[in-house]
Order: sequence, then structure tokens, then C-alpha cells
Amino acid sequence: MPLIELNKNGIYCAAAGVYIDPWRPVDKALITHGHSDHSRFGHRSYLCTHASVPIIKHRLGKINITGVGYGEVTTINGIKFSFHPAGHIIGSGQVRAEGKGEVWVISGDYKTENDGISGSFEPVKCSHFITESTFGLPVYKWRDQSEVFNEINEWWRENQAQGKTTIITAYSLGKAQRILHNIDHTIGKIFCHGAIANMNEAIRNSGIEIKETSRIASESNPKDFTGNLIITPPGALGSSWIKRFKNISVGIASGWMMLRGARRRRGADRGFVLSDHCDWDGLNESIAATGAENIYPTHGYTEIFSRWLREQGYNSQPLETEFEGESLDKKEV
Repeated sequence: MPLIELNKNGIYCAAAGVYIDPWRPVDKALITHGHSDHSRFGHRSYLCTHASVPIIKHRLGKINITGVGYGEVTTINGIKFSFHPAGHIIGSGQVRAEGKGEVWVISGDYKTENDGISGSFEPVKCSHFITESTFGLPVYKWRDQSEVFNEINEWWRENQAQGKTTIITAYSLGKAQRILHNIDHTIGKIFCHGAIANMNEAIRNSGIEIKETSRIASESNPKDFTGNLIITPPGALGSSWIKRFKNISVGIASGWMMLRGARRRRGADRGFVLSDHCDWDGLNESIAATGAENIYPTHGYTEIFSRWLREQGYNSQPLETEFEGESLDKKEV
């Protein structure tokens, strides 16, 4: 039996009796990051990075959760576990498991571009690597984020000159904080949907600096937002909440904006290619940097990406997990 296997509850290490990002309630869960498809309610105990603790508690409430530092080794039944930077969102970590003569790394979600707030991805040497493949096709190649944020800033300025309110969608955890960290705050005032404002506050309470914004109050006058920027979760598009704002321009920030027609199908005015996941080159470079011979893609283009990896000389088979990756239709992440 290998050190890591897959069963109905998730990715399992039988020798230690622990799961990594399980999707059904278990006794011991190691959690790579705070997104809802990776950190779920119902486990008896949670282990994650220090920075993920307040995020997961904010989402799940009163739970038995412990935080550890990056690189800190936790030994369970003789198996050594440690978390290493994934660069995906604040607090995200890859899980390294060593025992029985094997070294596995379960990456969770990751990206290689440093966004200035989530930390830098760290390649971890191993023999078995479980990787996401959300954007595992050659068509997905990201431009430098500075170019994308310049485009967003210019779009905001153009809207401001036309007396419009600028609205951009971003996950309440991850992309919202990335935008806040990199956007030009001198252009105007920035407002956040309540879900984003609450998440920002939870992160600030952990000691991590998030730039200040204004919360949207129920009694706010729509004219208060003219010329300014609103950041809202994707699920708000088409809702009664967004209909309160007048003379707006709506933009979507997502890796899926690389696909022709994705923006139009969502009824947005602008699309910006910005993802908290690796592009094609990032996936291939990261996999090579691990030195692993055995690669297991999850969530995304798993079959196609596995076939490509086998053609490159890797032993590769997809893992059918319940992780979702990046989606334009997620209501809560």
C-alpha cells in the first residue's frame, strides 16, 4: 500500500490516520488552504498554517484547529508532515508527507507568480506529486500581473471620467485581497461587498495587513459610488444586490477570461485575465522543479494533462477528487 491513497473521503495517509483536504467528515484533517472546496465543515480536528487559522475559523465557526509554521515538522505515527508555501492565497500551503521510504507532496492549489500578499511558491523535492490542473492546457498563459493591474486601473479611470461606478468581481478569499494589494488606491475610493469586508477583517485580526476599504451600507446612496470602485464576489452578478447601483461598468477578473466569449456569457463589460492558479508554463515548470517521477493531476484538464505528462516521460494518472479549482459560478469560496 502506498503512503498516500484515495478513498471515498479524500486523500488519505493510512499509516498516520490523516486526510489532506477531505470532502467528508473525518477525525484528522490537514488543510492546504481556506477555500470551501478544500476546507469543509465536520472534521474532529484541523491542522493548517498559522495564517489559515483565522480564515478557516471565520468560515467554519467553532472548530478544533491548530496552526503550524511553514517548514515545521509534525510527526504522526512515525510519518512526518510539513506545510510549504503554495502562493495561491494567504496561508495556502503544500503538504509534504514522508514515511515508508516515500516522499509525497500534495499541492492543493498553487501559483508561481508572487502577488505580493500570498507569498512565493516553493518547489518541494519529492517522488510523488499531486498537482492541480485547473488551467492545464497550452492556451492558458498569463501575462505579468503588473500589466493586468495597469489595465484595471486605466479602465477605472475611464469609467470615472464618464461618471460611472466601476464594479469588479473577485473571490471573497484570495483574489479580492490580491486586487486590494495591487490596485491604485489614489484613483478613488474602494468599497467592498460585505462578504469581502468580513473576510478582510478576519485576516487583519490575524496580524496580516490588508489595505483599508469602505463597507457598503444598506442605506448608502447610489450616488456615493460614482467614480469609485466596488469589489464583489462573482455570485453577486445578476442579483438584486447589484441592481441597486446605477450607471455601472462591470469587469471580471479570472483566468477563464482567456476564453473568447466567457465575459459576454456573464454579461460583463470587461474581462481581465487574472488567476490565482498556475498557467500552463507554471504547471510544467513546477512539476519539473519537484524532481518527482510520479504525477497525479486533480481538478481541471486531468486526462489531457496526464497524457501530456506521460509523453514527457512521467508516470502520470489523474486523481478524481471533489476539488473545484477556479469557477465563474461559485457562490461562496
